[in-house]
Amino acid sequence: MKNYFDLTGQVAVVTGCSTGLGVQMAHALANQGANIVCLARRKNLVDEVAAELSEKYGVKAIGISCDITDTDRVEASIKEVMDTFGRIDILINNAGTGAVAPAEQITDEQFANEMNIDLFGSFKMARAVANQAMLPAGYGRIINIASMYGMVGNKIAPASPYHAAKGGVVNLTRALACEWGEKGITVNSICPGYFETPLTKETLETEFFQNYAKTMIPEARYGKEGELDTAAIFLSSPLSTYVNGVILPVDGGYTCL
Repeated sequence: MKNYFDLTGQVAVVTGCSTGLGVQMAHALANQGANIVCLARRKNLVDEVAAELSEKYGVKAIGISCDITDTDRVEASIKEVMDTFGRIDILINNAGTGAVAPAEQITDEQFANEMNIDLFGSFKMARAVANQAMLPAGYGRIINIASMYGMVGNKIAPASPYHAAKGGVVNLTRALACEWGEKGITVNSICPGYFETPLTKETLETEFFQNYAKTMIPEARYGKEGELDTAAIFLSSPLSTYVNGVILPVDGGYTCL
């Protein structure tokens, strides 16, 4: 019997792996047998996550402190992974930020920061992993975490820099899929909707949002912990060989309205 989603022995680098969705996806891949590199700025947090993954799933997991806007640090971090594991099979580009303010009040610095982290940072990670690991191996799975806001606008929280950056991630995914597909590397994007994380929980539980969800989300609720996992596992699978350049919303149907 074939296990289509077995990741035993593979190495996955997950950025933004200190809290929230990054940690959830790291758990999902470790549950399928993947060794995990938890990458984020706060060393104490990534080390804690790595220790938990190792203990719970019996995989090898390490934490690396890295600011994805720092090109030299990105390159050095990927070299450290290669020195430790000798391979990188999966990259989940999850690190990001979000500026919320009316467009007419957004500063140049806010807009530039958003693009630098969400879009340029994702590119720097993909470039480093491709050059050092995936292109030489002729194999790889790159999963960019964009957002449903990279596909549509919204009326609840003005965030034009975030929409622009995540829209860039969506089309960066397509561009890289075209360039690297024939070299054994698939590049796909997940576009999450409203998900519960430590940062969003308080907002999502308000009466205002609950009423909004009933109108704007076909499933009439926000995403729960773990509901992004299967998408990440599917796109990480060695057998998802012909899935390339896909933009996959996981949003309870928000973008189908």
